[in-house]
Amino acid sequence: MERYGGGAIEVRDYDPNWPVLFEEERIRLQPVIGPTPKIEHMGSTSVPGLAAKPIIDILVGVPSLSQARCTLLKPLVQLGYSYIPEYEAWLPGELFLRKGIPGPWTHHLHVMEQSNPRWRDFLLFRDYLRLYPEIASAYGHLKKSLAAEFGENIEGFRNAKHRFVREVTDKALSASVRQ
Repeated sequence: MERYGGGAIEVRDYDPNWPVLFEEERIRLQPVIGPTPKIEHMGSTSVPGLAAKPIIDILVGVPSLSQARCTLLKPLVQLGYSYIPEYEAWLPGELFLRKGIPGPWTHHLHVMEQSNPRWRDFLLFRDYLRLYPEIASAYGHLKKSLAAEFGENIEGFRNAKHRFVREVTDKALSASVRQ
């Protein structure tokens, strides 16, 4: 079982400071990452009103993942991030880093090429939840109940919410294709 770290999974009510924390971190990241890559606030903390684990998820789009692996990891570690190479097995095409003491972490950094389908899916999911607060609310309720059910088992929590995320992402993709 993969543990959450720092105790049981915590899903909190929305904190309006989350976008501020993202922007502060984006400003710290920009000089390291450079002017070209796109930096997006993603995940539940990026959706107004949505309950979330209090971890700021950041999506960084790079032209080349192999180049990013060679040039970005050391500077990101110097900014306090920890690279988690074992996550590449279930996050292919992505570099995953965490910031903060081992549980609770404060930030997750997802580095990938913008051509990666997960890039599109992350942003479609976020934007759809921003457009439909009732769906975001249902997602928040689901996450709170799953956090209570799974305790420290973050893998179980992630797997249990996957179906909801996939269904919403598929709806968002279908809606974007029609436009």
